[in-house]
Amino acid sequence: MIKMITMKKQVVFLICLWSVTALFSQTGPNYYPSKTDWQHLSPATLEMDTSALNTAVDFALANEYSGPKDLRLAILKGFSREPDHDILGPVKQRGGPAGIILKNGYIVAEWGDTRRVDMTFSVTKSYLSTVAGLAIEDGLIRSVQDTVKEYVWDGTFDGKHNSAITWEHLLHQTSDWSGALFGLYDWADRPDRKGDLDQWRYRKLYPPGSHYKYNDVRVNVLAYSLLQVWRRPLPQVIKERVMDPIGASTTWRWFGYDNTWVNVDGIKMQSVSGGGHHGGGLFINTMDHARLGLLFSRRGKWNNKQLIAKKWIQNVRTPTPANRSYGYMWWLNRKDGERHWEGIPESVYYAAGFGGNFIVIDEEKDLVIVTRWLEPSKIGEMVRLVYMSF
Repeated sequence: MIKMITMKKQVVFLICLWSVTALFSQTGPNYYPSKTDWQHLSPATLEMDTSALNTAVDFALANEYSGPKDLRLAILKGFSREPDHDILGPVKQRGGPAGIILKNGYIVAEWGDTRRVDMTFSVTKSYLSTVAGLAIEDGLIRSVQDTVKEYVWDGTFDGKHNSAITWEHLLHQTSDWSGALFGLYDWADRPDRKGDLDQWRYRKLYPPGSHYKYNDVRVNVLAYSLLQVWRRPLPQVIKERVMDPIGASTTWRWFGYDNTWVNVDGIKMQSVSGGGHHGGGLFINTMDHARLGLLFSRRGKWNNKQLIAKKWIQNVRTPTPANRSYGYMWWLNRKDGERHWEGIPESVYYAAGFGGNFIVIDEEKDLVIVTRWLEPSKIGEMVRLVYMSF
């Protein structure tokens, strides 16, 4: 009799242990989606308020980007102040608002067509930064403090000013690189509203590292320089090292401009662009963005493999003194920066692109928010609504 009672207790204990284990495996922090399956969980399962999260989704749907869906028109209008601005690379008509919210790797909210491939503009810069990190990890670049001229000696970095530019200056957008790349002049990119053509052309040069300026020509100089280091198309590099291992689809593309084909070791390769300023850049769906966001939320680790060095993840979140809101081509939600979202933790950082494209990462909460075609001025409010669900 005593032996039977003991056995019953053991069975009950094993059932309870199995239940707890099953619950943890369902909601625990180490879940990664497979290539073909991404589990959804109700917000309540993860101690989130479903009603509050639905409010955030409704807000995103109600605040669609106000620009035209014909992105040729949006681009030409958005950069109409720039001398001789034109579209030089592929452009695609955009879709409607879309997005996804991950908690502990699980999908807790999804809206719009998350499998539609769209332009993503300057979110591309965060992918470009990742390729730079891989070059550091592989020893192709010894240090971000090295001058780029040590690696790229074709005249791109000739002269007293340009020869002092380091990889970190390019990643921080503090290089003030001066010149023309593929027919595009640095001074013609987002010129001072108060100046004129002569003032723009003969502007004052700032010592590299001392002055922040968001400039797509200089970002493309970084992409071109990385092509010279890798000796391979950058889309191939990130596909093999990051996108395939995290289970991304085969539908994304990364373009340059029609005139950015260069000879590398006798092979014609395209130097890609870091955004869609003149067309081109990364064309990708929302689900693939979310996979990259989850990889960064997990500090570069996917399942048991470290795809991106933890040190690099830390580096992208370290601000440049010239702009406390900017790291290695990721935006930082710091209170001492100009891009702080009130009510959101300072540890949050994000990729941002024209037209309301965002990948928002909170490593501490293991939270990822991806939005497509949200009115850009509404992103802070939308993220606050998500945080109200905790």
